[in-house]
Amino acid sequence: MNLLRSIAFYVGFYAATVWLVSHSLIAARWAPHRLDPVVRRWARSHRWCLRHLAGIQVREEGLQADHPVIYALRHESFFEAIDLPGLLKRPAVFAKRELFDLPGWGRVASAYGLVPVYRDAGASSLRDMLAQAKRRVKDGRPLAIFPEGTRTPHGVIAPLRPGFVGIYKVTGLAIIPVAVNSGPLYRRWIKRPGTITIRFGEPIPPGLPRDEVEARVLAAINVLNEVPAS
Repeated sequence: MNLLRSIAFYVGFYAATVWLVSHSLIAARWAPHRLDPVVRRWARSHRWCLRHLAGIQVREEGLQADHPVIYALRHESFFEAIDLPGLLKRPAVFAKRELFDLPGWGRVASAYGLVPVYRDAGASSLRDMLAQAKRRVKDGRPLAIFPEGTRTPHGVIAPLRPGFVGIYKVTGLAIIPVAVNSGPLYRRWIKRPGTITIRFGEPIPPGLPRDEVEARVLAAINVLNEVPAS
């Protein structure tokens, strides 16, 4: 049954993706003001397919901010990256630079305002990334980052990459840590029915020392590690 559900999910979601990415390309070139609704619709189509085809519910706990902050999210699967445009309001997501080279998707990502992250970046690339982040904040958009730097299996606590603290220092924004337990249900090719929980933690104020910020974010994004997805 899980195999059949998963096949139905992939067929439904990727059919919607082809359709909506095509619309996004048109919007990015000819009607930029229409791009955000199309991207948001894509994320919501993903949730619809999860619920109705894969049998996966999504539960949100805690509060989002009504002003720009940095959302630091636990990253267990592709679920979080796809869900972000529907979860948050016009998030400026930090994404691997290589993703911007993907045909079609890269152009939409640039037009939408994602921030490219260069691996092994030099000083000029780092300055460009921080400058882009500050422009997104000036536009009133929240920033979203995966401080672990890559997907981490459920139950594993991975060290955080130091870059997110630099963004925290430069922007002067509070951080809202976000715990997610998508791994047990979503990470494998065959999806499992159940509930994915997204938990927004208490805001971490700006101006704290590096060690304190890292410790608080690490603890907060991992609070669901021992909570089995049901």
